[in-house]
Amino acid sequence: MPLIALAPGVLYFPGAVNSFVVVGRETDALLVDTGLDDSHARKLLRAVAEAGLVPSGILNTHSHADHHGGNAFILGRFPELKVFAPPLEDAIITHPILEPLTLFGARPPRELQNKFLLAPPSPARLAPEPGLCRIGGADIELIEVAGHASMMYAVRVGEVLYATDALFGPDVLTKHPLTFCADSGLQKQSAAKLAELEGVRTVLPGHGESSDDLAGMVAVNLASYERTTEAVLDAVNGGEASIDELLARVCGALDVEMSNAGAVLLNRAVISAHLTELLESGQVEMKVLDNKLIFSAQA
Repeated sequence: MPLIALAPGVLYFPGAVNSFVVVGRETDALLVDTGLDDSHARKLLRAVAEAGLVPSGILNTHSHADHHGGNAFILGRFPELKVFAPPLEDAIITHPILEPLTLFGARPPRELQNKFLLAPPSPARLAPEPGLCRIGGADIELIEVAGHASMMYAVRVGEVLYATDALFGPDVLTKHPLTFCADSGLQKQSAAKLAELEGVRTVLPGHGESSDDLAGMVAVNLASYERTTEAVLDAVNGGEASIDELLARVCGALDVEMSNAGAVLLNRAVISAHLTELLESGQVEMKVLDNKLIFSAQA
């Protein structure tokens, strides 16, 4: 599959995770997000070569395995490349065990040490601070969009915005109603901030198809994020419960079926993030009861 042009010198490679490609000097190609695994990375490199380009650097917008899992394969072919990532995210990319360790709360069992939660390590360094910068010979603008991850950068090149996982395509939101987040409040703020950008003609989400309607995509995402908050609040209003009990209630309400331990941990984190938002807004309270952490509606 060839690279798809969004504007002169701005392309992407579609997949379960989109890889954004920015042309710099002559044939330099900055690769933004390298996909889940070697298979995606191999296809990405083939498409880049067919376009007459040569990788000049890697930027990972955040540290989730599906966005940096292809780094190791690409570095095996181009060992001179430098890998850049936002603060905190660079540490996880360098030491990927931090992701499943954080989700599980301890050394993760083997079932959780898979490519979806544990990518191969790659030596990441801090990306420049948000704003205009040059990476791998490409001139880009970094925009802070934390929330989905502890820190995350969207990338703008002229009239094109790669929103990464600050925004998702509508079909993706329908398929996965529990959108992952580390901070649901920040997730909403970051999405809303993108709607204020002027002059964006095309927006590409990390997952899903490109669109010429930034405001519409933001509105769909904000509505989805808010539905999750409301579902968590409804679950709490159904009677005091633990996080795992609330997770089961929310999955039942949103028709989510979990079939593996990784899905449970990821969705459990989503519930936790929205519970924190509800605690901070005074709609929910937390207590310890019978040696369990219990959440209930604010009296």
